[in-house]
Amino acid sequence: MTTKTILITGGAGFIGSHVVRLFVNKYPDYQIVNLDNLTYAGNLANLTDVESQPNYTFVKGDITDQKFITELFATYNFDGVIHLAAESHVDRSITSPMEFVLTNVVGTVNLLNASKELVKGGKAFDRFYHVSTDEVYGSLHDDSFFTEQTSYDPQSPYSASKASSDHFVRAYHNTYKLPVVISNCSNNYGPNQFPEKLIPLFINNIRQEKALPVYGKGENIRDWLYVVDHARAIDVVYHQGVLGETYNIGGHNEWTNIGLIKVLCKIMDRKLNRAEGSSEKLISYVTDRAGHDFRYAIDASKIQKELGWTPSLQFEEGIEKTIDWYIENESWLSFVTSGDYLNYYKQQYSK
Repeated sequence: MTTKTILITGGAGFIGSHVVRLFVNKYPDYQIVNLDNLTYAGNLANLTDVESQPNYTFVKGDITDQKFITELFATYNFDGVIHLAAESHVDRSITSPMEFVLTNVVGTVNLLNASKELVKGGKAFDRFYHVSTDEVYGSLHDDSFFTEQTSYDPQSPYSASKASSDHFVRAYHNTYKLPVVISNCSNNYGPNQFPEKLIPLFINNIRQEKALPVYGKGENIRDWLYVVDHARAIDVVYHQGVLGETYNIGGHNEWTNIGLIKVLCKIMDRKLNRAEGSSEKLISYVTDRAGHDFRYAIDASKIQKELGWTPSLQFEEGIEKTIDWYIENESWLSFVTSGDYLNYYKQQYSK
């Protein structure tokens, strides 16, 4: 018996696929609808293990298409939304900012409007859960941490678009009494991440003995969280988070980019039976990214104290598991980097 029908947007992406998997397996009485437009970072091969489950449905569609979203909500009468669909790569936002405005801002407002209409029609709607990023807070240049009260100071078109969508979510809560929650998370790493992001990119390049391009001097600092722990946090916030509240999610694992890269090199040399230090020779320093934020660091004490969530893995264990996964799944990496994964949808869903 289905007790809830939940929409998860962006569920074929890196973080989204882990959230979909968790909810499909943990809540067999929920119907999970995965909405994804299958752009370059959306990969249904990430979900082969759950695609045949009776409580899982995939829908291909674009959140910027208002008519489509209205019809989707009319069809499924959702009990809740977990919104992860977003353009998320900073470099791409610098070259194509309008794509980020359309997906991250207009797409979010389309989903908010459709959710608002359900509530307006008397639907007992659980909540609209907006999954955001720590990048909306800007850049830290001291030893402080981002809290839920930190003022927004986005520095890139990507973070500006996410900050805007956060503000719209809060505005719909204040203006229309839409039940919402927001979380802002630090950098994620783990299996199935599209290899434009630092960790899978460098694992793949080390594997192929290609150059490892490091922005500036590699001194920028990020807080890293294992993606499965983020999915666990999303589960907790969806079910227990106080409506109207924001929760910061972080891994308590700060690394400079160059420090992290050297760890990757050392572990990969060991895993691939290469001479220690051989992969570090692949490091090359390149011109820094425009508007490159220096440091992100999350204070996750609120979600820990109020909802009882803490990361399950220390970074040393998580990065070993991550590297093992990419080494053991070389075919997935080749599949993604060659673009063959784009054919998966056609093969599976056009029969």
